[in-house]
Amino acid sequence: QVQLVESGGGLVQAGGSLRLSCAASPRTFKGFNMAWFRQALGKEREFVAAITWTGDSTYYADSVKGRFAISRDNAETTVYLQMNSLKPEDTAVYYCAADFTIYASKPRAPYYWGHGTQVTVSS
Repeated sequence: QVQLVESGGGLVQAGGSLRLSCAASPRTFKGFNMAWFRQALGKEREFVAAITWTGDSTYYADSVKGRFAISRDNAETTVYLQMNSLKPEDTAVYYCAADFTIYASKPRAPYYWGHGTQVTVSS
């Protein structure tokens, strides 16, 4: 069964850091590109960061470049999102996604999604 389970969200002050984790079932993880998306209240879901299945290439939304870093541990079948210098506008539910192609430096149509983890950044 395909599963993506996010964790690590919480409440943090502006300027702080959080690390999100996405634990994937081995079948989900092996050979799949992985990504993080987020959805703020009342807004559409948006791309945050992606990493190829080899880990050789990473992609970021302009709004998080230089502050967030995506990585993966294929042995642990986990993908991470290190978030530094957090801003109130980073407040959202963060979703892990898998199985997609990269087009114009963004994931296209991820097939698998997690249920999300809430990140709240206070000012």
